[in-house]
Formats: sequence, structure tokens, C-alpha cells
Amino acid sequence: MNHTDPDHHVLPAPTVWPMVVALGTTLAGAALVTHITVGIVGLSLILIGGIGWWREVLPEERLEHVPLRPPAERAAPIAPVAARVDRLHPGEDGHRVRLPSEVQPISAGVVGGLVGGGAMAIVASLYGLLFQGSLWYPINLLASVAMPALGRADLATVRGFSLTAFILGVVVHVVVSVLVGLLYAVILPMLPRRHMVWGGLIAPLLWTGLLWAVSGVMNPVLNARVDWPWFVVSQITFGIVAGVVVSRAQPIATMQTWPLHMRAGLHTATRHERRPER
Repeated sequence: MNHTDPDHHVLPAPTVWPMVVALGTTLAGAALVTHITVGIVGLSLILIGGIGWWREVLPEERLEHVPLRPPAERAAPIAPVAARVDRLHPGEDGHRVRLPSEVQPISAGVVGGLVGGGAMAIVASLYGLLFQGSLWYPINLLASVAMPALGRADLATVRGFSLTAFILGVVVHVVVSVLVGLLYAVILPMLPRRHMVWGGLIAPLLWTGLLWAVSGVMNPVLNARVDWPWFVVSQITFGIVAGVVVSRAQPIATMQTWPLHMRAGLHTATRHERRPER
């Protein structure tokens, strides 16, 4: 069968070797943070996959002949039609070049982050009073991320009051809350409907899982002291409160809805401003 057979189409034969090489490369990279055995397995897969991939093209490339449909079952040729198409310009009749056409103001993200952070702090403080007998336990845990000595201290020290830990914890909590609130203001308008599900449930669960995985590797002592069910509840509280504040803010139209001269920063005279012709 030749390559010009009108009833068949010639394609490169499918092969699994590129995926074997990719897997080996991934394992070889993972060996930098795991174990040398993983690297040995990865290098072996790279070698085996490379040889197999090489034999797919040399000494002769493997090809696959895909049969085509009979001419009677094929689609008819497209007949060109000479017709004029009216094109919309950006900003005309609601035409949109980019999505979204409206965004939440930055102030909504800041306020949402602060209000959500306050609600989360109330939930965390309630946990500290009920289960640790200390109002300072949650904020000391937060400060211990930047104060390793506090993270390794005994429970009595973590439950006690420390002015340095209090100031550091408050600053970190406010900054992170504002940043996440700004992220909500940017991302929520671009997500599909049900913003409360995305911002109040899915997003908190995702970043809580990420924090749990990272802290378990980087700081096992701190990870063991965090009550993760209560942590999830506090994060969901933040997500719901911040999401409500952000979603209720008055959206602002993006520049894509403006005429071209406005987006370019130019001032053009309107019909009423134009001088009458002499």
C-alpha cells in the first residue's frame, strides 16, 4: 500500500514511549526532594523510553494507514458565498472583547478580606477558649510560622500571652486576609454562577488541603497542634463572609466597554461640541 492511496490516510503510528520518557523525567526530578532510588527508577525509564522511541523512527518510521470513508459518505465541498458581514466594534451593542465585562472594585476585596478575617478570628478564638482554655492559642500558632522557637515550645507557653507573637500574628492575619479578599474580588467575577459555592466552600477546602500537605512536610510539630476540622470551619467562615461582601459590591464596567478614543486616553469632540461649519 503506497502513501498516496486515496482511500487511506497515512499517520505516524501511536506509541507509548514519549509518556515513558516524561514519567522518567518526572521521577528523576522528584528524586531531588525524595530518595535516590526514585531517581534511579526515573533514569532507567528515560533510558528505556528513549531507546523505544528511537526504534519507532529508525531504521524505518512506523506508520499507520487509516481508512477513509467512501466518497459518497464524505461531506460535500463547502460552496463559498459572496456576502457582506457586519462586524461589531468593541463597546457597540454590548459587544465584548474580553471576559468579564464587569469587575468588583478593589475596595470590595479589601473590605471583604477584613470582614472575613474578623469572622474567622472569632471562630478561632472560640476554639481556643472552648478546647484550649486560652484566647491566645490560635494567634500564637499563627505567629509560630515566623517564630520557630514558639512552635517548638510546650503547650503552656503556646497558651500564654506574648506581646511579640500577638503583634506578629495580627499583622500576618490582616495582611493575608486582605490579599485573599483582593483575590476574591479579581477571581469571583470570572467564575461561573454560584459564587458562594466557589468562594465559601471550594476555595477554602482547596487551600486548606494545600496548607495541610505543606505543613505536614515542613513543620510536623505545628501540623500536629492545629485542629484541622476547626481550621476548615474558620476558613469556610472567612470564605462565606468575604464572598458575600465582595459579591454585593457595585461592579465596575471594564475598559473594553468604552469607545476606542476613551480607552486610548484621547478626547474627541462629540456631535454637540463640534463647531458649526462656516
